[in-house]
Amino acid sequence: MQIYDVLIIGAGIAGLNAAINLPKEKKVLILCKENSWDCNTFYAQGGISVAVDENDIEAHIEDTLNAGAGLCDKKAVEVLCSEGRSAVDSLINRGFKFDKDENGHLLYTKEAAHSTNRILHAGGDATGREVHLFLMQNNPHPLMYKTTVVNILKEDNNVHGVRVYHQGKFKNIYSKNLIIASGGIGSLYEYHTNARTISADLQGLALECGCELRDMEMTQFHPTVFVSMEKARKQLLSESLRGEGAYVVNEKGERFLFDYDKRGELSPRDIVSRAIFDYKQKHKGDIVYLSFENFEKEFFKHRFPTIYYNLKGLGFNLPEDRVPISPAFHYFMGGIKCDINARVENFENLYVIGEAANTRVHGANRLASNSLLEGLVFSIRAAKDILSHKQTFSHKKFEEKDEILFKNGDKALKNELREIMWEKVGIIRSKKELKVALKRVDEMLSQDIGKLLKLRLLTSKEIIKSALRRDKSLGAHYIKE
Repeated sequence: MQIYDVLIIGAGIAGLNAAINLPKEKKVLILCKENSWDCNTFYAQGGISVAVDENDIEAHIEDTLNAGAGLCDKKAVEVLCSEGRSAVDSLINRGFKFDKDENGHLLYTKEAAHSTNRILHAGGDATGREVHLFLMQNNPHPLMYKTTVVNILKEDNNVHGVRVYHQGKFKNIYSKNLIIASGGIGSLYEYHTNARTISADLQGLALECGCELRDMEMTQFHPTVFVSMEKARKQLLSESLRGEGAYVVNEKGERFLFDYDKRGELSPRDIVSRAIFDYKQKHKGDIVYLSFENFEKEFFKHRFPTIYYNLKGLGFNLPEDRVPISPAFHYFMGGIKCDINARVENFENLYVIGEAANTRVHGANRLASNSLLEGLVFSIRAAKDILSHKQTFSHKKFEEKDEILFKNGDKALKNELREIMWEKVGIIRSKKELKVALKRVDEMLSQDIGKLLKLRLLTSKEIIKSALRRDKSLGAHYIKE
């Protein structure tokens, strides 16, 4: 029986950075649901927030706590902000190149709810893609593609590996340590900015495995997304655009966000999302736009090349044209509960990092560009903890059994679920609508369905139940009382 030292589920920034911090002589395997670039890291535009120097650490902590609306774990936030600089410098020392000015100094920009310029970017607006490519190039361990994890093999508080579906067959893969770095829950929603493989499978498996899921109601919606396209994943228009001077306007060109918050475009993204949603509800048929009139064309092409060419391909002439926008699901603050070393509570050798994890580092509302930093910092902590932790249990072989992943009717139910989550468990919620959603999800769970749909439904049910438990609005969770 082949046993890996570490098995990593997911090849985004968290999974890959954990891998490059595990020695080459260790037996490590990274599992990808499809291809390595089918992850949220690849599509991340804005950048990585990091304290500019020692003097900025306290301010970064304060900004993160303020955005988190009282739900953050202060110790986790202190870890993120105090260890962030060394995590980013580790990338730079390995050879990664962030954007610099003509004098060779790192360029920092500002995003919503930050008190100063502390966002590093690469390739203009292609930070995630550049980081992902760099980590792939520096990763010494093998990847296994087109692999769907269908079960976590565990006994008592020890994980023995996973069961996967790969190349038309089911098989068990055994490991001494398991790291879940599978990302968030985007595909549960009708409108989202996530990679198409981000479908909440592992959160459902974690529930079945006995893990605690925490803060599941904390779902963050990005305010500026071009949703008028057929693909499920919509075109994100980075927070950095507003940080650099883009405006949200109505059809008359009026900047109505100041009617909702004095910070206007630089309000926290939950406020901006609700403002746009509320404005559209009150002005039926009106279109809300993102205006780039402040930008010079050459600067825009250089600073935001991905957005420029993507929208050019859709027929927009930027920065002259306004782009119609809507909020869409973007980021998940809830997740599998773990400690500041990324270890899952009540398990000896199970870890979770990145968007799948809940350390409460983001609280009720993630501060812009803290997500990639979280992936870097806590993946390093997970790797260190694994290397310092000695296994004391013996591995056992688990029964080989097939699972029915898909059944007739699953696709229709999956699409119905996405509509329910968007309409009833979205930007603005009510007890009445949440109860309707919960009833329908329970009905779906009682039907003859495949395993993968069941996992989506289990995660969705946990989100709805968490939203019902929280009576008062907090951060990204906004409920009409």
